[in-house]
Amino acid sequence: MTPPLDRALIHIVDDDEALRRSLVFLLDSVGWRTQAHTSAEAFLAAYQPGDPGCLVLDIRMPGMSGLELQQVLRAQGRTLPIIFITGHGDVSLAVQAMKQEACDFLEKPFRDQVLLDAVTQAVRRSCRELAAERRHDQAHALLERLSPREREVALRVAHGLPNKLIARELDISEKTVHVHRQHVMEKTHTGSAAELARLMLRADPADLD
Repeated sequence: MTPPLDRALIHIVDDDEALRRSLVFLLDSVGWRTQAHTSAEAFLAAYQPGDPGCLVLDIRMPGMSGLELQQVLRAQGRTLPIIFITGHGDVSLAVQAMKQEACDFLEKPFRDQVLLDAVTQAVRRSCRELAAERRHDQAHALLERLSPREREVALRVAHGLPNKLIARELDISEKTVHVHRQHVMEKTHTGSAAELARLMLRADPADLD
């Protein structure tokens, strides 16, 4: 299930108080929930992952820069989309940020509607990524129910192997494979090899390499 847009929280990180207040006012005026931070360090101290949203981030700040904050979030596995705000002459830095999967960058001064459009796209991306994470977690939890032997059978079923061949590979009887296969389907709530394969791909694509 995709998280609703109205739960989104827009984080604004900029050391310029006037710009920070202006961005909060603009986003609040069209119904976005906002939270402003004076620095990258302040954002990291306050950030609670879970809800969809995005980060409107100044690329140059005292202390930790916007690029450094982006790298910290990536190292932590955070998928919060980032819209960088750049000053004149920072385009090369913005390009570097985009290569690190930033969502967008806006060069000052920018029109209000350009920011609003960028935020909408970033939040939609956040919703998609959170939904994918939840599907991954649900799939992983289902597969964790399997015993080691059931996991071996499940992998081969997902690859489309018939019971006879699975029995030969695992050196067990075909009847035993049938029993394990039934248990796998029950525990994972799947009804076919194709459904099981999709579940395993959501949990870990490497399993089916």
